[in-house]
Amino acid sequence: MGVLLALGAALGYGLSDFVGGVAARRTSPWPVASMGAVGAFACSVLIALATDGRATGGALAWGALAGVGAGLGGAFLYRGLAAGRMGVVAPVSAVGAAILPVVVGVTTGERPELLVWLGIAAAVPGIWLVSREPGGDNVAAGLVDGVLAGLGFGLLFAAIGQVPEGAGYWPLVLAQAAALLAVVTTATLLRAGWLPRARSEVTGGLLAGALASAAAFGFLLATQSGLLTVAAVLTSLYPAFTILLAATVLREPIHRGQALGLAFCGLCVALVAAG
Repeated sequence: MGVLLALGAALGYGLSDFVGGVAARRTSPWPVASMGAVGAFACSVLIALATDGRATGGALAWGALAGVGAGLGGAFLYRGLAAGRMGVVAPVSAVGAAILPVVVGVTTGERPELLVWLGIAAAVPGIWLVSREPGGDNVAAGLVDGVLAGLGFGLLFAAIGQVPEGAGYWPLVLAQAAALLAVVTTATLLRAGWLPRARSEVTGGLLAGALASAAAFGFLLATQSGLLTVAAVLTSLYPAFTILLAATVLREPIHRGQALGLAFCGLCVALVAAG
């Protein structure tokens, strides 16, 4: 069940990135990002109201830390995108988002089976290749932003993984509120307009945010029913779903490296499921 929930979370994040990316491509990324944060927060409140649970102070603190990670990850990712370093920042950040929770999980006592470790090993090149775009040859140019974004997203996953069962969804409501504040603050510091001016920015952002909130809920349940190491790695495969959606819906070509990355991702899922 934990594997299925983590894959569902990966699908949700992949759909969210696809919807938000299409909307941002037509307009500007910051209004879409701000509306996405609003949509994620609103959806999180609805999920929290519909689910049982009583959050302790410690659980809320983990939620706030997850929000800090989401805000930092998004800020450095957007800084890298603004500098035209997508081909480097995206794969480095995606790999970082997978590795940091694995380190935390092992440090806190998790011991996956050998097949699971082999799946994790297959996931790292898979995530890198799937996320990488042609033209990202100058790795040094986007390395710092990618590492910092990966640390942020890894912190998001690792902190969510510490929310205990029975705390409900309120800790992630706090995380989404912190992420919303981070998006607005970052856009303001960069002197970028974040208020939506087109209907597509509102609808695309809200839908992307709702999907991301549902994905976070799935990831939370995955960590509570299985290992953080497994849930984080499988959820970090979300770029594969974004690539497949772009190829299916937008007819965007899948280059050779991405095809190889998809194969590694499939191998990862098979090995983790078998383990």
